[in-house]
Amino acid sequence: MTDPSRRDPGWEGLGIGWAVVSTLVAGFVTLGGLGYLADHLFGTGKVFTSIGFVLGAAAGIYLVYLRYGRGDGGEV
Repeated sequence: MTDPSRRDPGWEGLGIGWAVVSTLVAGFVTLGGLGYLADHLFGTGKVFTSIGFVLGAAAGIYLVYLRYGRGDGGEV
């Protein structure tokens, strides 16, 4: 096993970057998929899919802001 006290701090930023990217993609895919399902069920064109992708991107950005964008001030 590796000693946790000997971790390279440069890799911590890489982990945060992947967490941000995966949160953005998850919001985009989840709400876009729900929009696709709504389009399929209601027989509409790509209306709900488009709305779902836009809302998913916005939700992903908002979640990233809540988790990582507030800074280290400790304020809520």
